[in-house]
Amino acid sequence: MTIAHYCPKKVGLLGGSFNPAHAGHRHISLEALKRLGLDEVWWLVSPANPLKDPAVLAPYETRLAQAKAMAAHPRIRVLDIEQKLDARYTIDTVKALQRHYPSARFIWLMGADNMAGFHYWRRWQEIAACIPVAVVDRLPYHYGALGGRFAHYFAAYRVHESRARLLASLPPPAWTYLFIPPHPLSSTQLRKTLGK
Repeated sequence: MTIAHYCPKKVGLLGGSFNPAHAGHRHISLEALKRLGLDEVWWLVSPANPLKDPAVLAPYETRLAQAKAMAAHPRIRVLDIEQKLDARYTIDTVKALQRHYPSARFIWLMGADNMAGFHYWRRWQEIAACIPVAVVDRLPYHYGALGGRFAHYFAAYRVHESRARLLASLPPPAWTYLFIPPHPLSSTQLRKTLGK
């Protein structure tokens, strides 16, 4: 496996199935670039998701190609790192990237829907202890996310969104919740529209 040695200083990591990638992913990426002062956002297209039925996933190469077409921005990179690393879990991906890019300051990006169920992720507390997390608002998940287990467990480490640009320089655990203009699309809604 070969991973390029160049890495920007501050990078947001947006992992997911991207089944399919859509304008909502691009929207939160652009907001994260602006609000967090990032150099780039990397879309990490997962070969599989342990919490999702593999039968509903489109083929990996299809999802990767769709993501590249949708990103369409010089500071959003679509990567197959998880496939190259043979990583099934976020904790493994994050630790591998930190080893390969020791000078980078990574921030894990997630939607509010994922935050609400974050405690189901493998070693979720360890993820938050090794990388700052930025949660992007997604209706209607606001109350479930901020009232959920992750938010309560790490309440003392929440960074107000007015200080979000400092997040990459803070030692984890550190997290922020970004209220952004809503975008109507989700992968689930899009699959329903397409009849998949």
